[in-house]
Amino acid sequence: MSAQQNKQRLQVPDALREILLEFSIAYLLEQPGDIVDYAVEFFTKLQESRKASALKQSVDLPSPDESVLSQEDEPVVQRFVGRRKSVFAEAYDPENDDDDEGATAIFPKTDEQRARLTESVKNILLFRSLDKEQMNQVLDAMFEKKVVLDEYIIRQGDDGDNFYVIESGVYKAFVNEKHIHTYNNSGSFGELALLYNMPRAASIQADSEGFLWAMDRQTFRRILLKSAFKKRKMYEKLLDSVPMLKALQNYERMNLADALISKSFQKGERIIQQGEVADGMYFIEDGKISIQISQDGGEVEISQLGTGQYFGELALVTHRPRAASAYALENCKVAFLAKDSFIRILGSLLDIMKNNIGQYDEQFQSMLLRDSNC
Repeated sequence: MSAQQNKQRLQVPDALREILLEFSIAYLLEQPGDIVDYAVEFFTKLQESRKASALKQSVDLPSPDESVLSQEDEPVVQRFVGRRKSVFAEAYDPENDDDDEGATAIFPKTDEQRARLTESVKNILLFRSLDKEQMNQVLDAMFEKKVVLDEYIIRQGDDGDNFYVIESGVYKAFVNEKHIHTYNNSGSFGELALLYNMPRAASIQADSEGFLWAMDRQTFRRILLKSAFKKRKMYEKLLDSVPMLKALQNYERMNLADALISKSFQKGERIIQQGEVADGMYFIEDGKISIQISQDGGEVEISQLGTGQYFGELALVTHRPRAASAYALENCKVAFLAKDSFIRILGSLLDIMKNNIGQYDEQFQSMLLRDSNC
């Protein structure tokens, strides 16, 4: 038996599986702006609902606070699909999927169609972890679907076959014939049934004519889910090598890994420019970076950074323009963390980062002293 097979696996309790499924369905249906704020609200309501339920069982008299969640607002798994423990047992496990060579359907497209599809998927969160080759596989595998007014794209209770990205049109989501959400010319739907091998949790009906791009279950799982899993594992290893991040909790490091976007730069290419407004920070996956500042009409190197180190955080901490430029000394790969994710995930590390400001100042002063003695 291999070492991988001998590795002890964590057993996820059924109660945890159910509550995570419950939250996932609610989040994917409602598509809130901020997942953290939504999670706080969701679990607070769930906790209050359970307290109210316990109170109701312990007394005969009705309470004005009994059932913070009404029958309509009871946990979504109960409303949509029932307590099906088998759902998670059937869920796709990318760690155990060794099929990297399976055939993926290819649907030929004109340059105009490919350009429209690229525009439609550019803001879809699921595609952010894909590299260029994987993105091309996705674009090849998606097929166009024309939609007419009042057409049902998916029906609640049906088996999931495709994942859909909206190019144009208005679409309404219904749960038990109750309207819960409207998609207006953008967005995606259908991933939940493919993710958990469960029946469709809602119906989607076209409220206008439009066009969708669809991807079948096999491609969705092999390319999207497995690539996201591999990305998380790769970045968790990278982040483990960053001393500053040792202060993060495990779940915070996982959130950070999921938020990172891989970027490549050629030798000599500028990554950030002194004086620009900061849009994020960078972790070095592979290669060397030169940090330079403007002086006497030219640029002077103040430090070099390598794999596992990071840069670009100071402008985010101080809320000032970039204090230096960064250049690739060789072909390199970096992991980019956008400003909003930086604030949300790394806010607890601001004091540590502020200490680095003094270190950079010391380097700068040392460099000036050295030049004056030349």
